[in-house]
Amino acid sequence: MGGRCSKFSLCWFHSRLKGSVNLESSDLEKGGKNEPSFGEFSLEQLKAATNGFSSDNIVSEHGEKAPNVVYKGKLDNDRLIAVKRFNKLAWPDSRQFLEARSVGNLRSERLANLIGCCYEGDERLLVAEFMPNETLAKHLFHWEKQPMKWAMRLRVALYLAEALDYCSSKGRALYHDLNAYRILFDKEGNPRLSCFGMMKNSRDGKSYSTNLAFTPPEYLRTGRSSFHEWMVYNAVIIVISQFRLNVLGRVTQESVVYSFGTLLLDLLSGKHIPPSHALDLIRGKNFLMLMDSALEGHFSNDDGTELVRLASRCLQYEARERPNAKSLATSLMSLQKEAEVPSHVLMGIAQETAPSTQPLSLTPFGEACMRLDLTAILEILEKIGYKDDEGIANEIFLTRLSTDSVFVLLQLSFQMWTNQMQDTLNSKKHGDTAFRAKDFTTAIDCYTQFIDGGTMVSPTVYARRCLSYLMTDMPQEALGDAMQAQVVSPEWPTALYLQAACLFSLGMENDAQETLKDGTNLEAKRNKN
Repeated sequence: MGGRCSKFSLCWFHSRLKGSVNLESSDLEKGGKNEPSFGEFSLEQLKAATNGFSSDNIVSEHGEKAPNVVYKGKLDNDRLIAVKRFNKLAWPDSRQFLEARSVGNLRSERLANLIGCCYEGDERLLVAEFMPNETLAKHLFHWEKQPMKWAMRLRVALYLAEALDYCSSKGRALYHDLNAYRILFDKEGNPRLSCFGMMKNSRDGKSYSTNLAFTPPEYLRTGRSSFHEWMVYNAVIIVISQFRLNVLGRVTQESVVYSFGTLLLDLLSGKHIPPSHALDLIRGKNFLMLMDSALEGHFSNDDGTELVRLASRCLQYEARERPNAKSLATSLMSLQKEAEVPSHVLMGIAQETAPSTQPLSLTPFGEACMRLDLTAILEILEKIGYKDDEGIANEIFLTRLSTDSVFVLLQLSFQMWTNQMQDTLNSKKHGDTAFRAKDFTTAIDCYTQFIDGGTMVSPTVYARRCLSYLMTDMPQEALGDAMQAQVVSPEWPTALYLQAACLFSLGMENDAQETLKDGTNLEAKRNKN
C-alpha cells in the first residue's frame, strides 16, 4: 500500500503532545522575536492611543486608585498595546528609568513582551503587547461560565515556570510582586507573564508590596533563632492579615520562587489562601481540603500530591532550600495533561475562524463529521461494515507470521494457536454486538481486547472504537484511534473523516477543516479510480 500521511499521523500526534508544552529557552525566544524591537514612544503618541489616558481605558487592578495605572491603547497601525503609567514621583531621574531597555531586550512566547517606553518631563511609561483575555485572577477567582480546568491550571504553572527560567537565563531573575494579576492570557488563550513586573515600581528597588500574609518570611528577619523568627512571622501574619497592611521589601531570586509557590496554591484551591494556613493543612496531611471543589473527580490524587509537594518546596521558610525555576519547569512538565488540546479550548475562549474561500462539496459522511452528528456517523459506519478491511488484516497477520512466528509455532500447538485466534475473533464479535446495541463502554472493552491480542489488525475496529470513545466524551483517545486507522489503511477516507470529527470535538476548528478537506479529496480520487 501507499505511504500517504496526513499531518495527523502518529508521529505528528506524539510530537505535538511532547512539544506543545515543552519548549527550550531558544524556542521560546524565537516565538517572541516576531514582536517589534524595543523603541521609544512620544507622550503624544501614547495620549492618542489611550484617548488621553481615559479612565474608560484602564485595565489594571484597583483602577485609578492604584499608584501605577495600566491602560489599553491602540496605535495608528491598529496594534493594541498596554501602557503602564508610573506615579510621577517614582522615577525622578530618567537615566535610572532606562533600565527598561534591558527588559525590552527580552523576547519570549511566555511573556507579554515590552515593546517600548516613554520618559518625557516627569512622565514615565512602559508599553507592552496587549493581552486580550484577562488575568489569571479573573479566570481563577471570578470565573463566570466555567472554572479553570485542571489541565489548564497545570499548563499555567508550567508556562510561568518556563517564563521565569527564561528571564533568569537572560540575567533578569527578579520579578516584582508576582501574583495572579501578573499572568495574562493572549488571543490563543496561552498564559503569559507580564513584563511590567520586571521593572521596579520605583528607583529604590523596594517594590514588593503584596499583602504581608503572602510575603516571603525573609522580609521579617529578626536576627534571632529560626524557630523564634518562624513563630514571630506567623503571629505577625495573623495580625497583619486582619488589618490588611502591606509590606515593602527587596526582591530576591528566592523570594520570586516563594511567590511562585503562592500561585501554585491559588491554582490548587481556586482561592487566594495565605501560605501559613495552607502549610498547616499540608503538615496535617489534609491537603485535599486545599483543592478547589470544582475540580472534584477531575484530577488524580498523585497529581494533586505532587503539585502540593512543589508548592511546599517553594514555600520553605529558609530561602536557600527553595528550588529554582528550571527544576520547577522540569517537574511540572511530567504533570501535563491534554497537552495536544489548545489553550483556548481548555479555557472556553471562542476563536475567530477565517471563512473558507471555496466551500467544500462534502459527502454525507463528511457533513456528519462537520456537524459532529455522532448518530449519523454511527449509521454510516454500520452500513460500511468491514468491506474496507478486505485483505488488510490477513496481509498484516501473514507478515507477522513470516517474521516471528517460526519460533512461536515450534512451541505452540496448532490447537493453542487456533484457540487464540478464536478468542480474538470473539472479542471483535462481542464488540460489534455492543456497538450495534449502542453499549459503547462494552464495545470499547471488547475492541481493546481484540487490538491487544495482536494477531490481527483491523482499521474498522479502530474506527468503531474511535466513535465509541467520541460517544463517551473521550475525544483525545478517539483521535488516537482515528490516526491508527490511517496508519493501517493510508488510503481509507473514513480514517480522515473521523480525525476531523475528533478535532472538531476538541475545538481545533482549523485543523479539523483541513483534515476534512483531505478526506473529501481522497474519497473523490478513490471514486474516480
